[in-house]
Amino acid sequence: MTEFLSFDSSNAELIGAVSGVFGLALGLTVLAVILARKMALKWGIVDKPGGRKQHDVPVPPVGGLAIFSVLIICVTIVGSIYGISLPIALLLSLLITLVLGVIDDIREVDARLKFVIHFLVAGILVIGGHAQIIGLGDLLGFGPIWLGWMAIPFSMACVVYIINAVNMMDGLDGLAAGNTLIIFLWFGLAAFMGEQIKPLIEISIFSACLIGFLTLNARLPWNKHAKIFLGDAGSMGLGIMIAWYAITLSQNNHIPLPPVSVAWIIALPIIDAFGLLVARLKDKKPPFSPDRRHFHHHFINAGFGVGPAVYTIIGWSIILGSIGFLGAIAGLPQGLLGWAWVVLWLGHAALTIHHQKFIRLLSRATSSAK
Repeated sequence: MTEFLSFDSSNAELIGAVSGVFGLALGLTVLAVILARKMALKWGIVDKPGGRKQHDVPVPPVGGLAIFSVLIICVTIVGSIYGISLPIALLLSLLITLVLGVIDDIREVDARLKFVIHFLVAGILVIGGHAQIIGLGDLLGFGPIWLGWMAIPFSMACVVYIINAVNMMDGLDGLAAGNTLIIFLWFGLAAFMGEQIKPLIEISIFSACLIGFLTLNARLPWNKHAKIFLGDAGSMGLGIMIAWYAITLSQNNHIPLPPVSVAWIIALPIIDAFGLLVARLKDKKPPFSPDRRHFHHHFINAGFGVGPAVYTIIGWSIILGSIGFLGAIAGLPQGLLGWAWVVLWLGHAALTIHHQKFIRLLSRATSSAK
C-alpha cells in the first residue's frame, strides 16, 4: 500500500501547500476542459442525441481525459518537490481504462471485452498495487472478519463492481462527478483526521479536478445543460479512483474509517447497481442490459428537472456518507452500521423492483411542492 507521512513541524510547509495545489489543479482543469471541448468539437468527437440519450445537442465526451491529465500533471509537480506520487499500479490502471474508454466512445467496444479488461485492471490494482481488502472489520457484530486467501479475488470483484457501478450512474449532468466529489470529501476528511498527508494531498488534487470539470458539466446558473461529458473513459476512471482509495483507506489503521463506514460513503452507486441487477434477473433479462430503472431515472420520470434530480440525489449521498462517517466517529458499533447497511441494500433493491410505486410517491411530492 501507499506509504503515509504524518503531521509534524517538518511537514508544515507541505500542509500549507494544499491550498496552492488545490487552486492550481482547479485552474488547470477548467482550462483543460475548455480546450478539450473545443478540440473535440473541431474533430467531431461528440456524443449525439438519440436512443436512450436524453441530451438535446451533441456534447463532447472528453471530460475524463481532461480530469486525469491534470491529476497526473499536478501530482507530478507536487511529487518533484515533496516526493508524493501516485502508485504505478494506479497510474497504469487509469491509463488502460482511459484508452479503453476513448475507443469505446468513438467506436463501441464489445461488453465482454470491456469486462475482461476491467478484471485486468482490477488485477493490476489488487495484485500489483496491493490494494487488498484483508479484513471487513466487525461488519455484522460477531467479531472481526478476515478474508485470508479470499482477499485477492474478493478485492478484484469489488474493483470491477465499483467501476461498472459508477459507469452506470453517469446518466445525468453532474451526477457521477458530483457524487464522486462527495465521496472524496469524506475520504479527505478521514485522511485529515488520521493525519495522513500523502492521501490528503492526492485527494485534494483530485477533488479540485472534479470541481473544475463540474463547472462545465453540472446544471449551474451559467449552464443550461452540460457542455462536456465524462465519457466512458472518465466514468470508469472515477470508478478506479473510488475503488483504490476506498480499499487503501479502509485498510489503513491510522485512519478512522472502518470498512463499514466506507460502504456507507460509497453506497449510492453500489446499491443502485445491485438493485438493477436483481430487477433485471427477476424479469429474466441480461444483467447488463440497458434500461431506464436507475435511481436517477425515477426522479426524471416523476417530473423532476435534471438539476433538481441531481442535487436531490447528491443530498441523499451526503446523508448516507454522514451515517457511515459520523457513526464511526461517534463510536457506534460496526455491527449496527453493517446490518443497517444490509437493510439499505435490500430496501433499495425492493425500490428498484417496484419502481413505479416510488415514481408515484415522488410525483405526489413534486405536485405538493408546486
